Amino acid sequence: MKLHIKNGRLIDPANQIDALQDVFIIDGKIAAIGQAPADFNADQTIDAAGLIVAPGLVDLSVRLREPGYEYKATLESELQAALAGGVTSLVCPPDTDPVLDEPGLVEMLVHRARSLNQSHVYPLGALTMGLKGRELTEMAELTEAGCVGFAQAESTIEDTTVLLRALQYAQTFGYTVWLRPQDPHLGKGGIAHSGPLASRLGLAGVPVMSETIALQTIFELVRATGARVHLCRISSAEGLQLIRAAKAEGLPVSCDVGAHHLHLTDADIGFFDSNARMTPPLRSQRDRDAIRQAVADGTVDAICSDHTPVDDDEKLLPFGEASPGATGLELLLSLALKWAEETVDDRAHGLSAAIARITCDAARVAGLRAGQLSVGSAADLCVFDADVRWLVQSSALQSQGKHTPFLGYELQGQVRHTIVAGRTAFSRHTS
Repeated sequence: MKLHIKNGRLIDPANQIDALQDVFIIDGKIAAIGQAPADFNADQTIDAAGLIVAPGLVDLSVRLREPGYEYKATLESELQAALAGGVTSLVCPPDTDPVLDEPGLVEMLVHRARSLNQSHVYPLGALTMGLKGRELTEMAELTEAGCVGFAQAESTIEDTTVLLRALQYAQTFGYTVWLRPQDPHLGKGGIAHSGPLASRLGLAGVPVMSETIALQTIFELVRATGARVHLCRISSAEGLQLIRAAKAEGLPVSCDVGAHHLHLTDADIGFFDSNARMTPPLRSQRDRDAIRQAVADGTVDAICSDHTPVDDDEKLLPFGEASPGATGLELLLSLALKWAEETVDDRAHGLSAAIARITCDAARVAGLRAGQLSVGSAADLCVFDADVRWLVQSSALQSQGKHTPFLGYELQGQVRHTIVAGRTAFSRHTS
């Protein structure tokens, strides 16, 4: 199969390319950029005039809801949503049912994802059995089964000794541990950012120090073990200050933020809008602004969708009873572009930075050979119109989860084609 993508503006931050260049694909690989290879006759041609050609997006947090929660979403529905969002590689947390703590379960998920022949799926294995924070999993066996790292998802480890042992083991074998910093006790049962708004609404709060105390503990353990840790969904200005200092110290840490935290604050809860119920909670405008700046200066390594599809039965409830989470796969590109437009003065630089945070930078965090368009690499691409505006409506979303705080928003940037391993896996027909 030979594919020619012509007339597009190629933006590949990993290779520092931003130019009008054609892309030539042969048998699932990038064969050439700019000049066609000898005797190249395309089986398919995509005219990308007026469009941007970028690496396929890499999303660091996508709940596919299989196994165990198929009533919320299925692999088929969410991988279709990934393609519609230009996401060609995604990392899924281990908090399925059963938990991804056995090699057989991981192999089954990887095999099923491959059989669908859509986006590439990379599971995180459970750090502890059943995510209960007591007994370590067999990390070596889980890695052989296909895990790219180990996480606790939203479950905390109360016994710091267990976390110390986990990091010692991970460091020995070069594994990355993915942790969402949250104190097991502070803010337990909280549902909104601790502040004046939560007090006025009568909502139990989650203080910022729940994040910062956990970060301090993690950094002490990283200093002691040398283990590589990725910090998931940072939500506060104070947390980002600590991470900035840890990176300056040379600690082997990276971090991401959820795309919704780039734009929304606790004020967006409004009159108890359950679509704005998130974990971690939406925080203050000061925190939101600090997150935007940290993405710009590189303190934050990647933006993820934090895709968490929730069904009507668990979302259309009073705020305190609703399940946290929102669909995000199909909004990741638009929300990253919105960040660039509102934060970075130089539009070209902002566009490149936004694409980097959801391609090569995210791939580097996960240790994936993805997110870039080097000759010889896998032909995973996203072709999108950066200028088109679209209205976020439930009917416009491929995901089985239709709930997002951005319903009714007009966003900019829409995927036209998604290419996975040289195959056009998704095309959006425009009038």
